[in-house]
Amino acid sequence: MSSPHDGHAVALELDCTTLPCPMPVIELARHLGDVAAGELIAVVAMDAAAAVDVPAWCRMKGQEYVGADVTEDGRPRYVVRRLG
Repeated sequence: MSSPHDGHAVALELDCTTLPCPMPVIELARHLGDVAAGELIAVVAMDAAAAVDVPAWCRMKGQEYVGADVTEDGRPRYVVRRLG
């Protein structure tokens, strides 16, 4: 499967696989400042709501939702580019 981020490495990957909604998005918000502007941060989440919540959070917070892919072991991963 091709990755949504055109070969750019994810600077930080958050493992939120065991966290229920809305915790994956809360963790994303908490750690956004851990990456520089322009870098990618990814949220790995089994919570089905993350597929909707992460893009919605990006729209509300002015960040770029790059897309979804899967980890090597098949878990859903949502990739965000920090814009500022």
